[in-house]
Parts: sequence; C-alpha cells; structure tokens
Amino acid sequence: MTPPQTKQEQLTLLMAELNRCDLCPLCSGAKHKVLGEGNLDSPVVFIGEAPGRREDETGRPFVGSAGKLLTRLLTGIGLSREEVFISNVVRCRPPGNRSPKREEVEACSGHMETLLRIIKPRIIAPMGNSSVEYFFDKYELGKAVIGDAHGKPKRVTEEWGEVVLFPLYHPAAAIYKRKLLKELEADMAFLARLLLL
Repeated sequence: MTPPQTKQEQLTLLMAELNRCDLCPLCSGAKHKVLGEGNLDSPVVFIGEAPGRREDETGRPFVGSAGKLLTRLLTGIGLSREEVFISNVVRCRPPGNRSPKREEVEACSGHMETLLRIIKPRIIAPMGNSSVEYFFDKYELGKAVIGDAHGKPKRVTEEWGEVVLFPLYHPAAAIYKRKLLKELEADMAFLARLLLL
C-alpha cells in the first residue's frame, strides 16, 4: 500500500500538472505559471486575481507594489508572508494586466481547488472582484461586489470542514485609491481576530 503523500509532495505533483496545462489561451503567453507560495499548514489562504508582470517574470505571487503592501499589511497584524499562503484565481498573466475573464478563472479553478484541498485552510481570503465573484459563485452566496462584501465573514462548508470566507479589497486597489487603505487595514485587523478563534 502506498503511504499518503506529504503536502509538499502533493504540491510538487500539482506544479508538474500546472506546467503541462493548456486549458486556456493565457498559458501560451506565460513566462512562468504562478501557483502560489507560503506555508502549506497555514490557517489562511489569500487569493488574488492574477499574476502581473513581475510575478510572470519571477514565478512568485505578489512581488510587485501590491505585494509589498500585502507584506506590510500582514506585518501589521503580526504575520509574515512565510506564515500564510498566497495565490491567485488564475496562474498566468492576462495581457496588459487586465482582470481575468470568467472562462479563464473557470479553466484554472481545478488547480486552485486542488491547492485548497492540500492546505485545508480555516479561512479563505479572496482579494478583488474576480476572486470574490468566483468564491461567491462556488458557495452559491449570490452576486458579490467587493465594495459591499469586503470585511464580512461568511461561513461555508468544504470537504475538510467549516471554512470562513473573508473577502478583502485587493492591495492594488488601495494603492490606486488611497482612501481604501484604512478599510483594508481594518479588515486585516478583523481577520487577525478571526485567526484567534
């Protein structure tokens, strides 16, 4: 009988599968497919929208200006990037950094669902409209607009147990609209309290 695979072994297999992926046109233009990075035992997974130029070049999520802000927000609640897991709803950079299309998110959803099953987080924090829309559709929570949904926890059921869905503004939004930064900081403080429950 084959022993159960470790989380790291499962992630390695998922990355190999991702590298063979050609399920949507975004694959053909990608320098790197960005699965995500962080702690596979993290109680929280942050899921943004898509890799940008820097992410496509490095193969790492959130390494541009939005990533620097996310790192600062995490530090503000006593966490480091290494303690959480960070990913996106799509693995390849859309042209011109546009938002991913619904069919691109759907094509990439199998990889994300496998990733979540490996990590089994207690909290899923979708960041930005594309990510929030995907998870609201998945859990049949109705229409979602990030301006209304952010900072409002929703209890949902996953195969590994109850999970809190906690939508956040995307850090890039707080860079372009500075007034959102206070709301994002407040939501992150609320998230820190949820992690203590």
